[in-house]
Amino acid sequence: MLNRRQILAATPAVALMGCGRAPAVAERWSLGSLKAAAPFPVGVAGMTGQLRDPAWVDLVSTHFSQLTPEWEMKMERLVRDDGTLDFEASDRLAAFCDQQRIRLFGHTLIWYAQEHPWFQGLPEERFAAEHDRYVRTVVERYRRRIVGWDVVNEPVAEDGNGYRDCLWSRRLGGIDGYIRRAFDVAREADGEAALFLNDYNLENNPTKGASYLRLVERLLAAGTPITGLGTQSHLDITIPEGRISGFMHELAGFGLPIHVSELDASLGGGGRMDLRSRETRLSQQRDRVVELAEAFMALPPAQRFAFTVWGMRATDSWLRRDARDDGKDSPLLFDATGRPNPMFQAVAGAIRPDR
Repeated sequence: MLNRRQILAATPAVALMGCGRAPAVAERWSLGSLKAAAPFPVGVAGMTGQLRDPAWVDLVSTHFSQLTPEWEMKMERLVRDDGTLDFEASDRLAAFCDQQRIRLFGHTLIWYAQEHPWFQGLPEERFAAEHDRYVRTVVERYRRRIVGWDVVNEPVAEDGNGYRDCLWSRRLGGIDGYIRRAFDVAREADGEAALFLNDYNLENNPTKGASYLRLVERLLAAGTPITGLGTQSHLDITIPEGRISGFMHELAGFGLPIHVSELDASLGGGGRMDLRSRETRLSQQRDRVVELAEAFMALPPAQRFAFTVWGMRATDSWLRRDARDDGKDSPLLFDATGRPNPMFQAVAGAIRPDR
């Protein structure tokens, strides 16, 4: 199965654009604006190809107050074969955020999955210095234009038992070494941006959630300048009621800002035979998304950093880029034409302060 990194790298920009028209103005405004209703920033992931789609831009301007580059600030996009950096695409997204007057969130500086060939070929005596140069250069370029960074992405092992073995951990001294170093350099480069440790399946898998919490505790005790916690929230809609809110309560115990950083909720069965009706799946999706949004709303205001969905329309989702996609999944807030899905109504209803 293709992972997100492979899908994004192989997908032409034009294929990321929506295939339908924007909703009528009267319909759009009758829904209300998410960013106007929410007492915190509402974010969305985007890519440069979507900037050419007026329907996508219209939905961003109506509903969202923060944007995360889905691909353009990742190492595999920024680092050329010779180790020099290409900021053309990331600069375009930064300029778009300036034009729209929305916040820009950086994703991601160090990710276990991006063992760039140029870094792999470095001799031992240069590796640490080049790592530091990369982190410092990227962070400094967007200083005072960016509100925060996923400094380290997905450090916990897939099954939750332990932590990732990767190029960065092997070369920079294990889990404490590479994470601590990346945060230290990022803090030196930008003393104001919020610095996040980001991971996924934290709500879905209690073992992984617990490992993430232990890692945060360990890093904070060592003085690592983590100033925010990111839970991606790619939700499994079949998990038991209460698991999401329970994890959010534990996460809140650190007192740090929390970013729901990559929300989607697939209706699919994860490759398994699935006999549930579509109505059942939509009901499960609604219940889990409402639980997440209500748990986020229950946080103290200072801990509600942002609530971000990982794509705008169903056809923008990384889950719909697999060649085996049957065109039926609806993991995001809007359908292919920009009309709201039931998930939109679930989020909109849960985040109103006066509900």
